[in-house]
Amino acid sequence: MKIAFFDAKEYDKREFDKQNKGWEIEYYETKLRPQTAHLAHGCEAVCAFVNDRIDGDTIAVLKKEGVKLLAMRCAGYNNVDLAAAKEARIKVVRVPAYSPHAVAEHAMAMLLTLNRKIHRAYIRTRDFNFSLSGLEGFVLHGKTAGVIGTGKIGGAFVDICQGFGMKMLCYDPYPTGGYRYVPLPQLFEESDVISLHCPLTPETRHIVNERSIRKMKKGAFLINTSRGGLIESEALLSGLAGGKLGGACLDVYEEEANYFYEDNSQQGMADEKLALLISRPNVILTSHQAYFTREALSEIAAATLENIRLFFEEKRTPNEVSCAK
Repeated sequence: MKIAFFDAKEYDKREFDKQNKGWEIEYYETKLRPQTAHLAHGCEAVCAFVNDRIDGDTIAVLKKEGVKLLAMRCAGYNNVDLAAAKEARIKVVRVPAYSPHAVAEHAMAMLLTLNRKIHRAYIRTRDFNFSLSGLEGFVLHGKTAGVIGTGKIGGAFVDICQGFGMKMLCYDPYPTGGYRYVPLPQLFEESDVISLHCPLTPETRHIVNERSIRKMKKGAFLINTSRGGLIESEALLSGLAGGKLGGACLDVYEEEANYFYEDNSQQGMADEKLALLISRPNVILTSHQAYFTREALSEIAAATLENIRLFFEEKRTPNEVSCAK
């Protein structure tokens, strides 16, 4: 049985080949989209990632090529047209959790870097400039962190923040025990740091917008390691430019699909909003790398291959995504 593997990088190939036990995997560097879906010809399964475009047109081509399973090697599936997949009788599976501490640690690493100006200090000292002017930060101990989404990653971030002695406020439409939950407006109003750890759904799209930013404390820091669409980019730029927000730590961007995971250094940046965010001194932006650890890559490969095995052995997998939409 053959698997078509899209948006394949060398680190993906290394880990999947290491754990593969008999599947024939065809690796393609190109992203999965309507124009490339024909590459799955002769494959019963397709493996895709966060920035692949798996809309109705892509699904139609996959069905024509005989694909029966779409295996997402990530937790999110907002880029998949589930209704089209259901109609095409293509099952969708995912990896619901992998190394949540990796993402939570990256979120804190970005916060510490931006707050204490580590990135700027590093560049200065490389030029033998040891001035402290402009490098002032603030102490996290005693400050209030607001966490939106208290799943495994959000919970890990709460633990890290508490280790720094921060006060915690949490919001989640499905609360679990052990956290202090407050209404979303209160979280925006009282938090010094706000970190997003929720999936992208119609309800959460642009959960951070002009109205919510107006509610925030002056100088608040915003962290997003989840999905770019949680933040309205124009509102974020306005909040940063006007001084309402003290800074933003972004591992994701709502229009990242055309840029992230690729080297764009030779052609420059066509997306003006992304270019503006990168150029701001109070923004740190990384390329959707929060998960990118040895442990996470290993867990993703193992879980994805197990999902595929269970499907073709006609056994139920708990990681199947409902296509009832």
